[in-house]
Amino acid sequence: MSMKQVGADTETLPREVVFDMLSSQRRRHTLHYLLQHDRPVELRELSRQVAAWENGIEPVEVTSDQRKNVYTALRQAHLPRMDRAGIVDFDPNRAEIELREEASDLQLYLEVIPGNDIPWSDYYLGLSVFSGLLIGAAEFGVFPFGEIQVVAWTGLVVFLFFASAATHAYMNRQMRLGQEGPPPGYEQELQQEDE
Repeated sequence: MSMKQVGADTETLPREVVFDMLSSQRRRHTLHYLLQHDRPVELRELSRQVAAWENGIEPVEVTSDQRKNVYTALRQAHLPRMDRAGIVDFDPNRAEIELREEASDLQLYLEVIPGNDIPWSDYYLGLSVFSGLLIGAAEFGVFPFGEIQVVAWTGLVVFLFFASAATHAYMNRQMRLGQEGPPPGYEQELQQEDE
């Protein structure tokens, strides 16, 4: 796949490539592990961890068959595909994988919305409507809102937006590929398999 020019020095992955790479749980787990380790990773090490995540167990508990299943799929399908897309450098002779800089483009597409949660854009829209109604009611003296000065209500609204933005930033950091621990959405994947 070819890269398209965005700026003078900047290359970015085409949207179709990004969605294709992120469509597979195994590739997402691979990216997560590679982002956690700022070094070339051996395929054997990677396949053991991905198998552990897929089976909801610790890496030391992974059986030979589980690791071999993941190893084969990564070696024959996923890693060559990721290499052609320009996300990793995969050397099949050395069975070693290294993340390329272009992989950072994938983070832009990763707002994971678990379970019954709503997107942040909808949340902020609702908070804005609520805030407007609250301040409007205070301004026009609607009981009981008119009993407290508009400045106090405005302070409350500012605090609500600040707390929401801080929570949003924290949750986004927790949902990024490459953070400590299992990949984002790991718990939801295990729950879906159990159902």
